[in-house]
Amino acid sequence: MSQRSIFFLSDRTGITAETLGHSLLTQFDGIEWKKHYISFLNSTHKAQTVVESINTVGVQEGQRPLVFSTLLDPAILAVVRQADCHFFDFFETYLGSLEAILQQPSARVPGRSHGLRQEVSYFRRIAAIQYALNSDDGVNAKVLADADVILVGVSRSGKTPVCVYLALQYGVMAANYPFTPEDMRAVRLPPPLQALRNKLFGLTLSVERLHAIREERYPGSRYASLPECQRELEWQNQLYRQFDIPFIDTSGISIEEISASILDHTDLERRLYGAS
Repeated sequence: MSQRSIFFLSDRTGITAETLGHSLLTQFDGIEWKKHYISFLNSTHKAQTVVESINTVGVQEGQRPLVFSTLLDPAILAVVRQADCHFFDFFETYLGSLEAILQQPSARVPGRSHGLRQEVSYFRRIAAIQYALNSDDGVNAKVLADADVILVGVSRSGKTPVCVYLALQYGVMAANYPFTPEDMRAVRLPPPLQALRNKLFGLTLSVERLHAIREERYPGSRYASLPECQRELEWQNQLYRQFDIPFIDTSGISIEEISASILDHTDLERRLYGAS
């Protein structure tokens, strides 16, 4: 496997540069990326230091590094462009075209993507995160009625991280309810969920995957055994079918993909951008 250095440059957090750059790099196999993150690059002095670092890496590796940038300050950009590298300017690629289409200059103000400019949306997301933590594992059944969506599933099926991600990224009020051995005595909805069927969304996974997750946490236990995982999943999936609960198999997909699938299957409002 070959190695290649890549720099992510930003005058603020660097989230945009890293996200876009990572999306592009995933399309190339057989390369081990040596990543360098430079955030809050807000002066020409800092920019000159970064140029020296890029050039040093290039000499050491014998090839020009890749540089992904979301820098906006023309003076800082002018310094960085002096580096001996392959330079990819995400904003400049599109801002010029947008300025022509919209017939107005862009503000070129750093930090608007992840700042507090949209305060209503931002604080809605903060409230959603707090809600996800307070309603974790059904510990506060009284607040389930306030949820936008209630994720259900057997223990260790991934409900908590998905709830937190939905809150953090989209401002969705996501609660979760884990099915317990008491719930599994009959194929019926647990009492706290019976009046909330329209908010339920199920998570499932393969027996092997659930066994591996539980075995890592509680090795050798009955809770982690294959027969117990099989029994619980069969009960759960029968419940999903009987009560027509939409669900997704999370065995081989990421939290991001799970969350996107939930949003795709529901009418949940995304509150990441805008003041709604």
